Amino acid sequence: MEFGGWIGIGVVVALVLWAIAIYNRLVTLRNRFKNAFAQIDVQLKRRYDLIPNLVEAAKGYLQHERQTLEAVIQARSAAVSAEGRAAAAPGDPEAMRALSQAEGALGGALGRLLAVFEAYPDLKANQNVMQVQEELVSTENKVAFSRQAYNDSVMEYNTERESFPQVVVAGPLGFGPAALLESTESAEERKAPKVSFQ
Repeated sequence: MEFGGWIGIGVVVALVLWAIAIYNRLVTLRNRFKNAFAQIDVQLKRRYDLIPNLVEAAKGYLQHERQTLEAVIQARSAAVSAEGRAAAAPGDPEAMRALSQAEGALGGALGRLLAVFEAYPDLKANQNVMQVQEELVSTENKVAFSRQAYNDSVMEYNTERESFPQVVVAGPLGFGPAALLESTESAEERKAPKVSFQ
């Protein structure tokens, strides 16, 4: 075989090794963001399991607030459904958008329920309610931390996937874009508090 033939084979081997390296890096990053979503999944399921306990503890006190309790249950059901779709396809833009919206609605319903608690001092002082509220707050913090880790992983994956020369092989090898999980807080929760010095 001639020297030119060996160079041609060397170039082909180098290109194949280059494509394999890119493929392996993208697989690693995709698995990293899927794992990060699994951490969110665990915390969201814990949150969903705590909500019926909170509603049940409040039922006896909030007989006149049936609409608020039902809104929480409906929002929880929608969030559980959206979470199931997102868990089946972490990074899918439509699934992440639906989960963000459902979580926002659930956060808003929970916020209204907790605001109602303020009108019932006996309920606020109930040990079961206080314990579930504390667990929910702790879980919300874990969800926020997990969401940040997921979004960081997605950003790293998308940056790698969109960078040159990876972009040349990413699409043909089936590496599509992954979507961030937007804030799961309701619009009310995201509003800055008003401060007055009067």
